[in-house]
Amino acid sequence: MMIGYARTSTLEQNASLEAQTESLKAIPCDRVYEEQVSSVGLREQLRAAVDYTREGDTLVVTKLDRLARSIKHLGEILEELEGKGVGLRILALGLDSTNATGKLMLNVLGSVAQFEREMMLERQLEGIARAKALGKYKGRKPTAMIQKESVLELLAQGLGKREAAERLGVSERSVYRIVKGT
Repeated sequence: MMIGYARTSTLEQNASLEAQTESLKAIPCDRVYEEQVSSVGLREQLRAAVDYTREGDTLVVTKLDRLARSIKHLGEILEELEGKGVGLRILALGLDSTNATGKLMLNVLGSVAQFEREMMLERQLEGIARAKALGKYKGRKPTAMIQKESVLELLAQGLGKREAAERLGVSERSVYRIVKGT
């Protein structure tokens, strides 16, 4: 049985999610799991897809970066799949983990992808440092702190922290920080 998994990081990437799902259904995958969640967030549908697989099945993704966030994470997924007797196929790369060459290529490409991500983050930090040195980078506005008086007023009226946060459109954690700071 072929089990598909599609993921995008944001809600704005609907077209990408639909394209992934269409590609997986064209294989054809017997079942496709999809979700819109950051790679660092809890990915319940990935967990469900892996849990659903049985010996002899193949988990199919369109691209490597839709599956794993690092070479370590890829290794963990591969180890779990191998332990269940499940293969992994990555369509964009034409790779299949059920053979030795496929396993080797997955590890090499996973390492390259992780290196590329780390280089991008390094360049981003350098750019931010340069912008700060030039006085052009101020960071994000402290949106919750701007509403400090409103938060304190609502709490004084007897509202709970959660209700105050919801009413003002700030996180509950921000309300706790405001209270702690007073």
